Amino acid sequence: MAQPQTPTTFSARADGRQPDQLRPIHFRNNIAPYATGSTLIEWGSTRVICGVTIEDNVPRWMKEQNVTGGWITAEYSMLPYSTLQRKARDITKGKIDGRSQEIQRLIGRAMRATLDLEKLGQRTICVDCDVLQADGGTRTAAITGAYVALVIAIRRLIASGKLAENPILHAVGAVSVGMVNGQALLDLCYTEDVGATVDFNMVMNSAGEFIELQGTGEEATFSEGQLAELLKLGKLGVRQLLEAQEDALAKA
Repeated sequence: MAQPQTPTTFSARADGRQPDQLRPIHFRNNIAPYATGSTLIEWGSTRVICGVTIEDNVPRWMKEQNVTGGWITAEYSMLPYSTLQRKARDITKGKIDGRSQEIQRLIGRAMRATLDLEKLGQRTICVDCDVLQADGGTRTAAITGAYVALVIAIRRLIASGKLAENPILHAVGAVSVGMVNGQALLDLCYTEDVGATVDFNMVMNSAGEFIELQGTGEEATFSEGQLAELLKLGKLGVRQLLEAQEDALAKA
């Protein structure tokens, strides 16, 4: 006979949320008038501007290797005033820092999983994500907002007759989960992120498929049961994000 499990005592989160509750999310579409598609995603106290522009060419390596279709590339940066202490621009250091490079590659992979690149034609989509205010989850906010900006841009290409078919395969969202004081939590704010013993970032599509899982024990280990709990929370969060994206796009 299975032994009854002792219920876990939940300690209130810093912002009063439940363990499985996202921070409030809002999208302000068309925030950058010269971009083909743009949105400002406000996710709790994290704010990221996501802009999409289109170039009618592809990278040289695609031409050299006879790769057909189009391409998506991404850039990510944290503005100097996005954190409590000023963050120097990468240009002052002469190179992009490792964290920013890792995140922009993640954004690019996530957006490329969104589209049928063959239907895109010989075009390059440039996704720019600039963090205005950081309170944890900037990479997940960038991915979630970038998808909204991307769809707005694709709709404009179709409306102008530049695309004959809609290349969008699936919606994409991303969320963080983690173990904090032995409790599995969804959508970590900054104070929870720095105190987490296990930290995960999950990128999924609307078909319920994983695009990327980034997880590590911060000077700690985690069990298979804890992993399953984190994945369950992350899936719940992504479903809510996809609904928020749909609502935002319905108003675009």
